Amino acid sequence: MELKFILNDKQTKPKEKTETLSNLLLENLLGTDELVLFATKAKDPVKVTCIEALEYATKSRPGIATLNSLNFVAETLQEKAPRIKWESAKVIGNIAHLFPEKLDKAIGNLLANTEHSGTVVRWSAAYALGEILKLNLKEHTELLPTLEAIAEREEKNSIKKIYQAAIKKVKR
Repeated sequence: MELKFILNDKQTKPKEKTETLSNLLLENLLGTDELVLFATKAKDPVKVTCIEALEYATKSRPGIATLNSLNFVAETLQEKAPRIKWESAKVIGNIAHLFPEKLDKAIGNLLANTEHSGTVVRWSAAYALGEILKLNLKEHTELLPTLEAIAEREEKNSIKKIYQAAIKKVKR
């Protein structure tokens, strides 16, 4: 089934489109690079659906992600739409362990999103940064004090707890 047809079908609800794309990814009937290429050229609502499908699929099968998909979601963290930011961050959290030496751009953009006014954007950034911190890589030694400082100033306990859990795990 063609991506354009699935995503432009007015009869299908967005959640159904996300589920369809996610299943196609998981069944290897659609490649992540093909989805990313399509999403790159798409308008925000379609881009969100593509990123959300990637997030659902990588949650259960992170290995389907490619370096190209990591680079795409790292870049989309800078988009204006909050939903794009938070779905992209969740993808990064799901796949960071696959690309431990390729996370610099993602980390920089995630850190920028820790200052966002939207709670869900900050929560998703915390999730992804926590997953990266848990990799406990020597290259990311400056990340620990940075996340400790972010956790200290974060007002929402739900977000603060994500940082604290990752910090606790690394300090064991």
